[in-house]
Amino acid sequence: MSFSDLGLSDELLRAIEAQQYTTPTPIQSKVIPVILAGRDVMAGAQTGTGKTAAFSLPMLQRLAHSKKTQSPSAPKQVRALILTPTRELAVQVHASIEAYGQYLSLQSTVVYGGVKAARQIGRLQRGVDIVVATPGRLLDLAQQRCVNLSQVEIFILDEADRMLDMGFIQDVKKIMALLPKQRQNLLFSATNSPEITALCKNLLHEPVFIEVARRNSIAEAVEQVVHPVDRDRKRELLSYLIGSKNWKQVLVFTRTKHGADRLSKQLISDGLRATAIHGNKSQAARTKALDAFKSGDIRVLVATDVAARGIDIENLPHVINFDLPNMPEDYVHRIGRTGRAGNGGQAISLVCIDEQEFLQAIERLIQFQIPRILIPGYEPDPTIKKEPILLGRAPMRGQSSAPRRKPAPTQHSRVQKKYQPRIGQSR
Repeated sequence: MSFSDLGLSDELLRAIEAQQYTTPTPIQSKVIPVILAGRDVMAGAQTGTGKTAAFSLPMLQRLAHSKKTQSPSAPKQVRALILTPTRELAVQVHASIEAYGQYLSLQSTVVYGGVKAARQIGRLQRGVDIVVATPGRLLDLAQQRCVNLSQVEIFILDEADRMLDMGFIQDVKKIMALLPKQRQNLLFSATNSPEITALCKNLLHEPVFIEVARRNSIAEAVEQVVHPVDRDRKRELLSYLIGSKNWKQVLVFTRTKHGADRLSKQLISDGLRATAIHGNKSQAARTKALDAFKSGDIRVLVATDVAARGIDIENLPHVINFDLPNMPEDYVHRIGRTGRAGNGGQAISLVCIDEQEFLQAIERLIQFQIPRILIPGYEPDPTIKKEPILLGRAPMRGQSSAPRRKPAPTQHSRVQKKYQPRIGQSR
């Protein structure tokens, strides 16, 4: 099957060819005809399956072929709204829409927090057909009467599961209340849950359910492995793996913003080009770090779950869970950054004794036991006892809140630390 078989216009086919895409992915071949037919859609697809094009292409065609008559001097009304959970994903989706719509006379803009609103307000006031937005900033602008959503024809909720995880559901519901009742609704989610099902019932009208991969599953192209290691030797092992294997592009996940900053500084001290991105960083700093990572100027990008959402690198080879997430669904999202669009990738988790419950929850979710591989010299000390992982201010259920002890450095760790910077310098 080719894109021309899906009923897309010549202008869109020309734009697709300019992007050097030749064959639609499974989600695209299934979703595009249904959206073109005007149906509501609930689509279950992992990241990296081509879902942005799956909703962007038919949305653009429907808007282009059903232009509303209005005064030429009047500003354009917002006719399509796409909500995403993060700034990075909003920017990425908007870039795709601009690329696919380059031969159409449709105008679009992106709206997100973390930057001054004046420029975004000015663009909205001049008139656009399509708005890509994060919920918080859009709701702020709507409450200030800077954007009118009463003429929206197509509403798209991207990565709905993350919207719920990040606590945006109330903002989303408030935005939905500003939309006209008669509209086309498209919902995309990488994972399933009772909350997603409930959201579908409130949002979608006689939807078509489309699923291209088992929910909560991992792309087959991703090689998963667990390296058991003591909690205080994780950073040492991480630097060793990156340096000795000469990995060039590594996305590392930590559980907290402070942990991301601390780890990136430690990796730099080990001779690795690294930086961190998280919610406390300005949008400009996050964009600069991401661009440096994509270009290869930065070798290791340390990120929290929220900040990494929307990272779209076609051939990202390595994702490392420095800390396992306490929500097993986040594991699926994290390692979905690699193995995208059929490319291979490796997902490595550095797991200490404290994280065994997290690991078991992840394996129950994905219905797969991840292989354990011990790295010589980094085998866990069997005498170290399990300690609580503080999630915010409270420890995990059933765990004590006793303070962690600081272990004495071993002879091997002293030797390895001396060796570490030399490894990190390898290119």
